[in-house]
Amino acid sequence: MGKRQNAPGGEAMSDLETAVQQAIAAAGADCVVALLHVLSRNTELERELALSRAAVSNGFSRGWHRGRT
Repeated sequence: MGKRQNAPGGEAMSDLETAVQQAIAAAGADCVVALLHVLSRNTELERELALSRAAVSNGFSRGWHRGRT
């Protein structure tokens, strides 16, 4: 990723940066807490995706995930 670049010439923040600011604000301005919440939610979503992959056949999903090996 690299260093964060400020928006040139007063351009608006990107949607992603706005979401980051909202997550930090929701965590009481604590970046570590915000990151922990995001990582925790990501883990939950990965678990749900794994369950859906197990429940849905590769043919039905039109190949959006690989079949069992």
